[in-house]
Amino acid sequence: MNRRTFLQNSATAAALAAIPFSLRAQPKSGGRRFRLVLIGCGWWGNNILREALASGACELVALCDVDSRQFELTLKNGAAGSGSTPKLFKDYRDCLAEMKPDIAIIGTPDHWHALPMIAAVKAGAHVYVEKPIGHTVMEGRAMVNAARATGRVVQVGTHRRISPHNISGRDFIRSGKLGEIGMVRCFVNYGGNGPEKPLPTVAVPPELDWDMWCGPAPLRPFNGGDPRDSTQGAGNRGIHPRGFRNYLDYANGTLGDWGIHWLDQVLWVTGEKYPKRIFSSGGRPIAGAPILNAQEQTTDAPDHQLATYSFEKFNVQWEHRRFGANNTDKGENVGCYFYGTKGTFHMGWQQGWTFYPNDSKAAPITESAQLHQPDSQNIQELWADFLRAIRTGTRPVANIEDIHLSTNLALLGMVSLKLGRSLDWDGARERCLNDEAANQLLRRDYRKGYTYPTA
Repeated sequence: MNRRTFLQNSATAAALAAIPFSLRAQPKSGGRRFRLVLIGCGWWGNNILREALASGACELVALCDVDSRQFELTLKNGAAGSGSTPKLFKDYRDCLAEMKPDIAIIGTPDHWHALPMIAAVKAGAHVYVEKPIGHTVMEGRAMVNAARATGRVVQVGTHRRISPHNISGRDFIRSGKLGEIGMVRCFVNYGGNGPEKPLPTVAVPPELDWDMWCGPAPLRPFNGGDPRDSTQGAGNRGIHPRGFRNYLDYANGTLGDWGIHWLDQVLWVTGEKYPKRIFSSGGRPIAGAPILNAQEQTTDAPDHQLATYSFEKFNVQWEHRRFGANNTDKGENVGCYFYGTKGTFHMGWQQGWTFYPNDSKAAPITESAQLHQPDSQNIQELWADFLRAIRTGTRPVANIEDIHLSTNLALLGMVSLKLGRSLDWDGARERCLNDEAANQLLRRDYRKGYTYPTA
């Protein structure tokens, strides 16, 4: 189906033509304006787009999504002024070939990160791609190699690398005030409602190309909803538009979603690259066994997981659970603790950071967070750094080569969980030692019609 046929068949095509589009800010300086395309127009893609256009350095020329309802939402985000309407595409390949953008934002689900990102840099675009960079380790390696070969800047959405309190916290630890680090504990703990009830299979909406949404991953029955329904928050369990992270065909559960942020903080703060050994355990004792048949399905990601990463000088523990909400960690249920010889350092999110000295008579030291609304993040600063790297030809703060290493930590934790044993990891070669079954899980077969990217 070509773009024209797709839009003619879309129930929203007429409505789109009537919506004014104003996501064009005036340049804040005399610098060049970059031709920008957004591939993946969901909630998070729009968060990135908002900051890209607010920078005044970008001209949005196209939107690309397999669900045309997402176009309607994206266009409405910019309905407060006037300007040319961007072209609309279903297929990212058509979008890149016709529009020849300077910058591409990849805001798709995890299983659709690798192919568009590689195609975009080969088409000459710089890329902002969401984390985790890929669904498997070898996808990530292919993405890194493509960025290297083309010389394009590729920034990854690990915005905590540029959050002011994370930067000052890193400086505090690196100054030696924490002492020697012996252990780090990373965690994300949210509540849940007990056993998971399966969602029924429903008809695929006419605006959605479900076969292409699944893309290189397995084709599952559809159980999603309408992205225009504001009641469907991040906790929605349907695969599309926002529940995909807990379906392992398309993402890697909480470890792949939240774990990448906090495990990345460990590598970023300490300068380490690879663990020597990984072991993970977990399961679904509360959610229950996964269900998948033609009539109904549940998620299949673990409802809790523990993972241990052994580095040369310290160990890292990851934990998450989707039951038994825990707000005892300085009032937050996400973050990481660095345990050193001079005290304990808590790197948080909305509550900033706090250092607790070993000396009980010494007062804790705290720095508050400086986050932006509506999502309590620092995408604005990360986008500014991305533009700086493009203009200067230097590395961005969340360069894909670095975030590939952080993504690998999450992906290897999932490999260990699936196999039920520890992995000995050769980070330089990106191979598990003496474990061919584990190495087979560093990639996966794509569905017929899609070619796995070569490294």
